[in-house]
Amino acid sequence: MALVELIMPKMGESIMEATVLSWLKKEGDPIEQDESVLEVATDKVDTEVPSTHAGVLKEILAKDGDVVEVGKPIAIIATDGEDTSSSGQPAKEEKVAEKQPAMAEAVGTSAHASNGVVKLEEPVSGRFYSPLVKNIAKEEGIPMAELETVPGSGKEGRVTKKDILSYLETRGSQPAPQAPPQATQQVSTPVQERPVQKVNVSISAGDEIIEMDRMRKMISERMVDSKRISPHVTSFVEADVTNIVFWRNRKKNEFKQREGDNLTFTPIFVEAVVKAIKDYPMINVQVDGDRIIKKKDINIGMAVALPSGNLIVPVIRNADQYNLTGLAKKVNDLAKRARENKLTPDELSGGTFTVSNVGSFGNVMGTPIIMQPQVGILALGAIVKKPAVIETPQGDTIGIRHKMFLSHSYDHRVVDGSLGGMVVRRVADYLEKFDLDRSL
Repeated sequence: MALVELIMPKMGESIMEATVLSWLKKEGDPIEQDESVLEVATDKVDTEVPSTHAGVLKEILAKDGDVVEVGKPIAIIATDGEDTSSSGQPAKEEKVAEKQPAMAEAVGTSAHASNGVVKLEEPVSGRFYSPLVKNIAKEEGIPMAELETVPGSGKEGRVTKKDILSYLETRGSQPAPQAPPQATQQVSTPVQERPVQKVNVSISAGDEIIEMDRMRKMISERMVDSKRISPHVTSFVEADVTNIVFWRNRKKNEFKQREGDNLTFTPIFVEAVVKAIKDYPMINVQVDGDRIIKKKDINIGMAVALPSGNLIVPVIRNADQYNLTGLAKKVNDLAKRARENKLTPDELSGGTFTVSNVGSFGNVMGTPIIMQPQVGILALGAIVKKPAVIETPQGDTIGIRHKMFLSHSYDHRVVDGSLGGMVVRRVADYLEKFDLDRSL
């Protein structure tokens, strides 16, 4: 019998860790190769992790709620082969043996504060902190020197969300530790952002209290962060899309019979956005401190409403490489799998510009919030019939036209009103000049 480690797999280019949501198998259960063993959550999506070997789940190393780095072991599987792997039980026992003195040392160098919080006497430098812990520390004004003294109950002494929240409950009665003199002389003290003020909410009899789910909490944090990071400006343009409406009405049945898919307005809008980005490439940028990163690829994110009421943004990578048929099939595929929770983490990352179809909810316009670190997002309003002046060689007439509003929110740090306005105007121009005789 051989013992092999099941490791946390790499689930995307920007995914460095994942949280264990629940185990689908128990210790002692037989498992097949490629059979799903547990569910994990990243900051992008929830997904299942399959087994790399067939055998018996001998031991679970990561419990529900644990945050595990990519490449770290999460379980031990007993297989029928010979134990020639260095990743078997002896290696695990050796790791446990190595960790025990370190844990004992950490306990030995900690002291109980008068208010009951255990605080490390010696700061732990170089310790890994999850993005969530860093965000909480930033919002609460906890400098790194103080964070390094917070004891961690996670794997290898890491600070979990529970640890930092427990520390915050009694932090006020403790003085914050000072950074070493050498560090203060060499590094200037960063300006601390003012913590987010919590608003007191009154609760009356009969009110229903609903706990946010994990996805809603992430959306909330990211939207607040985006408004704090980027000064938002929104420009509006009304576009006449009568040609598009007539063309789609003529072609949708043909497309359905040929491709087995629906032809919606979204791929037509995405195509126009891609063309506008090519004309104005400085809208396809990201901000990294004092640097502007001009992105080579055009990766369009599209906001999709989920049955739960939450929002998710899958990404059409290299959208400029698709024709209209390809965009239509890609849009339908991503939207369908988003609602079925079958997207991969890579399909939710790497976007350079985003579109949000608020018209699908009957809204005529909106002021969308930018997806960081992008600098622009376009909201597509509902298409409505309106009386309009039609210019002809014989004179002006009044007619019924199909019109919609385009709302372009952009980051005013790097996108001025001229560029932001020209981009959305160019999108409208491409929509209005749509060729009625275009073939699929």
